[in-house]
Amino acid sequence: MAPSTLGPRTALLMSLVLALLLGALSALVMFPAAQHLRSLQDGERASATLHRNGSCMIGHCQVEFEVDGQTVVSDLPVGSGGGKSSVGDRMIVRYQADDPQVAAREDDVGGGGAAVLAVMSGGAALLFLVLSVVGAVYVARQRRQDP
Repeated sequence: MAPSTLGPRTALLMSLVLALLLGALSALVMFPAAQHLRSLQDGERASATLHRNGSCMIGHCQVEFEVDGQTVVSDLPVGSGGGKSSVGDRMIVRYQADDPQVAAREDDVGGGGAAVLAVMSGGAALLFLVLSVVGAVYVARQRRQDP
C-alpha cells in the first residue's frame, strides 16, 4: 500500500490556513505585546522575585515585589523573557505607578523579544501566502492542460 498523499487543493488550503494563523499571531498578539512592553519603559522600578516560573514568553510567569509597603504579585506579560530563571531569582521590574499589577522585567521593556517573534511569524505568514499563490497557479495550469 502506498502512503496517502494530500491532494493539491488540500495542500493549498492548509498553506493558506497556516498563512492566516501566523499572520493573526503576528498582528493580533505579538505586535501588541511588543507595544505593551515598550509602554512600561518609563514605569517605576522595583526589585522583584520570580514568584511562579513557567513559559514567560506566553505570559505564564509571575513576579513578586513591594510597592508602598504592600506585596504585589504581578503576571509578566506575553513576550517576556526570563524563561530560564528559577523561582526565587531576583530581577528588576518596571510597573505602572497607578496599577502595580501591570509590570514587566526591565530587560524586556524594549519589546525586542516580542518584536522579533512578530517579525518571524509575519515572515512565515508571507512565505505560506506566496506558496499558496504559487500552488494555485500550478493547479490552474494543470487543469488547463488536462482535457
